[in-house]
Amino acid sequence: MWYVIIIVVLFTIVNGQSSSFITVQNGRLTLNNEDYMYIGTNFWYGANLASKGPGGNRSRLLRELDRLHSLGVDNLRLQAGSEGPNTEPSRMVPAMQPQPGIYDEAILDGLDFLLYEMNKRQMRAVMCLNNYWQWSGGFAQYVVWAGGAKSIPYPGGSNDFDSFAARFYELPRALELFNNHIQFIVKRTNKYNNIPYAEDPTIMSWELANELSQSGNLNPTWLNHTACLIKQLAPKQLITTGSDGHSTSKNFADENASQCIDYATIHLWVENWGIHDPHNSTATFPLALAAAKKFIDDRAAYKDKPIVLEEFGISRDNASLSSTSPVTVRDKYYRAVLQLAHHHRIPATFWAYGGEGRPRILGASWRQGDDFIGDPPHEPQGSNAVYDTDNSTLEIIRYFASMATKKSSANTSLF
Repeated sequence: MWYVIIIVVLFTIVNGQSSSFITVQNGRLTLNNEDYMYIGTNFWYGANLASKGPGGNRSRLLRELDRLHSLGVDNLRLQAGSEGPNTEPSRMVPAMQPQPGIYDEAILDGLDFLLYEMNKRQMRAVMCLNNYWQWSGGFAQYVVWAGGAKSIPYPGGSNDFDSFAARFYELPRALELFNNHIQFIVKRTNKYNNIPYAEDPTIMSWELANELSQSGNLNPTWLNHTACLIKQLAPKQLITTGSDGHSTSKNFADENASQCIDYATIHLWVENWGIHDPHNSTATFPLALAAAKKFIDDRAAYKDKPIVLEEFGISRDNASLSSTSPVTVRDKYYRAVLQLAHHHRIPATFWAYGGEGRPRILGASWRQGDDFIGDPPHEPQGSNAVYDTDNSTLEIIRYFASMATKKSSANTSLF
């Protein structure tokens, strides 16, 4: 039998597999040959919060990680790339990459520290490398860096931001600059534990970009090339697109067809889609629940690869931005969405964790020096944030986080 053991060990080494890494088996995310189910949160600002530079607060970071871990929320979706310059409006700043190929060492150090502390708590990270939207720089900033334009036509103006951001796929220099960032960050070694990122089981997956198919102009050739580049650099870790999945079933399948894509992602936003009106929840909330059910049921029918619901959120009652206002509708929505995800054995990541952060002024957008609370900088702060005092919501999250570790699906009727 000894030679059988040796063969198994050699196979494991050659294929870059370890029992401590999340893998895909039989269409499921797995850990140590068992289904890996989880309730996670979007924590995109983690590297900035962990920084020793402007905006950083390591004491708060450690408290937040402990709170999340105590809730059973052990999977965090992080921004592993943000682009400058820091003078642009409505950005998460300081940027990790203020100029092409030039990095802010404090933010990189913050990312190292964050992963190091997550490792201590056996937490997992989804590393989002780029962004279709402008609030982290993203595609639009790469277009400017590539010489495609002098400035960005920000959303809300008279210009078509969607078409502008989609030019990223057409500019060889923009793709080259992004490939350079991929090489830089995936090959990085953590200064706190001396573990190369590509060898760190704390990193569950690398994500090409947040909502990269938003414009409908996604280039499958680029997607496959980029996913396979990352897979070559980090064969032990998973790769996903970051797509919102809000497309036809055929397009959804095409988006995830690359052999280098390990699992699919979906985003659920009933308010952004104009279905739920928080000022008229009595009439529109039942429509929102029905839409959420249909969306998740439809996507769950896709069986080629695992699916993760990596964004969902909803405002407080009557769209209030006060941290003390009721969350009656949100609690009903979280309970329903998490029940649906659990029924289909789909991991779910809520947007977003605000923790002990609070807005500077109710209704204000974010600016440097304000607390990070999970809402993108250009949005009214507090729109979708779950605070450390939202006890009823946190208990729902805690319950479903504990349910995620159970192997059977729930069949409770929701509607």
